[in-house]
Amino acid sequence: MEDRAPVTPLTVGFDLDMTLIDTRPGIKRCYDLLAAETGTAIDSDLVVSRLGPPVEQELANWFPAEAIQTVADRYRALYAEHGIEGSTALPGAHEAIAAVRRHGGRVIVVTGKYEPNARRNLDAARLPVDGLHGTVFGAQKGAVLRAEGASVYVGDHLGDIEGARVAGALAVAVATGPYAAAELAAAGADAVLPQLTAFPRWLADLRS
Repeated sequence: MEDRAPVTPLTVGFDLDMTLIDTRPGIKRCYDLLAAETGTAIDSDLVVSRLGPPVEQELANWFPAEAIQTVADRYRALYAEHGIEGSTALPGAHEAIAAVRRHGGRVIVVTGKYEPNARRNLDAARLPVDGLHGTVFGAQKGAVLRAEGASVYVGDHLGDIEGARVAGALAVAVATGPYAAAELAAAGADAVLPQLTAFPRWLADLRS
């Protein structure tokens, strides 16, 4: 009898901000509160136009290096209290998770966001996942995805494509974040979708 390689269960990773959830209202609110508390001018509209990296990277645009960790801790505390309201699941988010489950798969979220706050967002949006990893970005995401055995990673940022590449996973990009479809394709995404509503069909084609 011919030996067969074991079948690896399907594991699909998703980014969070602007992939599964539109978190811009809460993030903008918290940056405005932070600006008022610290007396530092912060362009919160600019901030929410380039979400993706951990908050420390964004804060480095507005605060001196020696203040960043303290300010980041304060931002995260503000977010826990004020950042969840107004954030909503993006079109197709619930259906994308359900599609993975229909194919017998696991859903994990790998995000640059502080993990406890990411959990608050997921719970508020009623998006059930099997695993959550926070405060990782770019190549760091790849290490987590590889450890989880993910074969697909879905995100809206060029750093998400990098993470998928490091993990040896298919990079599925959604044009719902800071980058247009053409930019995501040029960065090497294996598939570019206008939004998550197209993901169930893409996954069905992949599995067939």
